[in-house]
Amino acid sequence: MNQAPLTALDRALASGKYGYIDGLLVIRHGKVGYEKAYRHDYAAIYRKDVAKKSALNSSDPGGPYNYFNPWWHPYYHATDLHTLQSVTKTVTSAIIGVAIARHEFPDLDTPVLRFFDTTAVKHLDGRKRRMTLRHLLTMTAGLAWNEDTVPYADPTNDGSRMEASHDWVKYVLDKPMAEEPGKVFNYNGGATQTLAHLFRVATGYDLEEYGAKHLFQPLGIRRYYWKRAPSGLVDAQGGLYLAQKDLAKICYLYLQAGNWQGKQLIQADYVHQSVAPLVRVSPGVAYGYQWWHQSYGKKSTEVAWQGSGFGGQFALVLPQYDTVVILTAWNILPTMPYPTAALVIDYMRRAVNGPTKTTRAKP
Repeated sequence: MNQAPLTALDRALASGKYGYIDGLLVIRHGKVGYEKAYRHDYAAIYRKDVAKKSALNSSDPGGPYNYFNPWWHPYYHATDLHTLQSVTKTVTSAIIGVAIARHEFPDLDTPVLRFFDTTAVKHLDGRKRRMTLRHLLTMTAGLAWNEDTVPYADPTNDGSRMEASHDWVKYVLDKPMAEEPGKVFNYNGGATQTLAHLFRVATGYDLEEYGAKHLFQPLGIRRYYWKRAPSGLVDAQGGLYLAQKDLAKICYLYLQAGNWQGKQLIQADYVHQSVAPLVRVSPGVAYGYQWWHQSYGKKSTEVAWQGSGFGGQFALVLPQYDTVVILTAWNILPTMPYPTAALVIDYMRRAVNGPTKTTRAKP
């Protein structure tokens, strides 16, 4: 790799221009190409916010859902396990992919309400009855949900309101419908959280337990932490903590079309669908199964797959260059800057010597 653009990116990140960056890791052809860590005193940075009630600590002043608490964020208990936030959604999708490969998860076109007592669900109508597992995976559930248009610090944000409730899945399912399922993309962390409930009911296993045994263990991921919602259900939409290199393993698994050291952990078809532009979001940006799909450059082959999380978490895959980029940060207030995927992609394109033909997973 050309080190000059990577050094330039390192300097830009270290300068503070893009807020509080915690780590940068670049993997190419399965090997570490660049790695940097940046240290910040988050106890001092968020000292004024940690005890001041807001939408980011509305119901958990001393615990894991106070996003200003340095014992929990961005690192778990002063270790190198970094919060992934919504990159957790991407890992949740991978675990579902493993369960599908093992024939232990229902068909994705199964109606969601098949796993619930419909007499206890509010605003029940035909559209809600037609909502399927696939709609949850692709963020096309059709529920009236306001998460992507206002900051998480805003008390009207449905993601924050869900986390302030006791039963997250009930909060989600009791929302009225706004669209026919499958028609419109609407970012909805509650949809992913509902998948965690469906996983437990359908398979008989907790999502974390299953993922630890059938995904993490084969990849050699031995250390992690996964937060729980107040009801005890695993936080599938934002609660996972991993070390950077372990997150990179999951990304590299997708680069290898679900194959890890000769074992097919996830079916190649599921991988391809996960990173495909199944639902248009905006010009050049689409969504698959909990993966973002971003086009760049002038060639149709120039695409990136991405898991993205609150505060500036990026799990970025450039399949054309057989490259994985992990970026962690903690910029959680609405006025804070953060690097965009387009910025990182630009530096990576200049850092690689040329495209590779070794990649097997294609959208």
